[in-house]
Amino acid sequence: MQSGLKIQFHPNKSLLVALLRRLAGLFPLTLQGIITLLLTAYALRVYGYGSMDLVVFSLAICALAILIFSLFCCVISGIFIQRRVRTSLKQLARVEPINVEAGYPNETGFTLPALNYFPLIKLSWKMIYPDHVETRLRVSPDGELLEEIVPDKRCKTDRVTRQFTVSDVLGFCRYSWLQKQDISCTALPRTNTVKPLPLLRSLTAEDGIPNPSGDPDGDRMEIRPYVPGDSVRNIMWKVFARSRQLNVRLAEKSVFHSNRTVAYLLSSDNDEAAAAVARVALETGALGDDWAFSADGSETPADTLPSALDAIAKSRAIDSTLSYGLDEFLSQSVGQTGAHCIVFAGAEFAPWFEQLKKTIARFPGHFSLVLATDGFSDGEPKKLWQRLLIQDDKTVSQEQESAGSRADLLKLLTALGQLVESTIVVDRKTGLSFDQNLRKV
Repeated sequence: MQSGLKIQFHPNKSLLVALLRRLAGLFPLTLQGIITLLLTAYALRVYGYGSMDLVVFSLAICALAILIFSLFCCVISGIFIQRRVRTSLKQLARVEPINVEAGYPNETGFTLPALNYFPLIKLSWKMIYPDHVETRLRVSPDGELLEEIVPDKRCKTDRVTRQFTVSDVLGFCRYSWLQKQDISCTALPRTNTVKPLPLLRSLTAEDGIPNPSGDPDGDRMEIRPYVPGDSVRNIMWKVFARSRQLNVRLAEKSVFHSNRTVAYLLSSDNDEAAAAVARVALETGALGDDWAFSADGSETPADTLPSALDAIAKSRAIDSTLSYGLDEFLSQSVGQTGAHCIVFAGAEFAPWFEQLKKTIARFPGHFSLVLATDGFSDGEPKKLWQRLLIQDDKTVSQEQESAGSRADLLKLLTALGQLVESTIVVDRKTGLSFDQNLRKV
């Protein structure tokens, strides 16, 4: 008989936590209400009936009455408001899609009447899907509650989910539920002070860019020190007579001409700045007249501005991780003919790093890299007194999450500098651009 058989069961912790939160939302009493109920029952049992203390007995009965009244008002009003919310959402079934920009308040068109006829009751709600959305409620002159949202990040969804909460003013009871709405919601990334990127325009100029693997052609423009094997005809003898140093002047490499510019946005954890730079490049025409654009999460290339902005919005995954799609995009847009590809990415070591190196080695043409960040940090942690006494602004702290250290960024630029034709670093926070040595350009 075989013994020692062990069966291990690992429950889904996230599912369990979600279930517990759902049950907690349906349970009407809050922690404050449960403590009040237990203390009141204890005082009524020990002192009210046990010691026949009429004062404690009266106070306990009043507390129980207030608690039961608050519970009754909360549950009844919650059921009524839940039906009212469903009716309002059905009336908004044909409402226009929600098109907003991250970082700015925008009205969604969803309204509810104020609860003036429910005593001791207050209503609040927030949008929980898509994530990273701040919900604000304000009262209109007509006495209605207007919904405003402030997205922190870009998104593209076909539905929104709100969490409604009805509670009493004393904090004893709370009734919550989730309500879905089928509506298109698009949030574009915040551009801040990003400039039109004239350096990016130079990459897509019709004159082309130097091809390091091409044959020497054109005027002798490249100057470097003499090495054994160089022709003596290329030695700059006049410079040698003055400085006694041997330099040679070589012909410039042939120029790579590309009739079409293709651009792609790579997704990562901190890619919001990269999405903003890609948006600016598209809206300002920095990609030229003939271009194709795509991003992780899009199946087909885009050649119009609305479709390209739509690809940027849905390049941030909400429920799952997006797959690397640059290879498929190059196969669909240029094939094996070669083209100038501009890649937008966050200034960080991300999973796309190793995949990008394989793509550059596999496809012909030329690649330029545009890295974006929200400022540089020196990597020095804040002192204890700074963390305790200085409170960071919410928007600033969120941008600092994507801000990498200068040392890590230089390592990334060094690793990619030998693979691409040029590299540009754009700081969304200041709008400045830098070269591969982090010198301002």
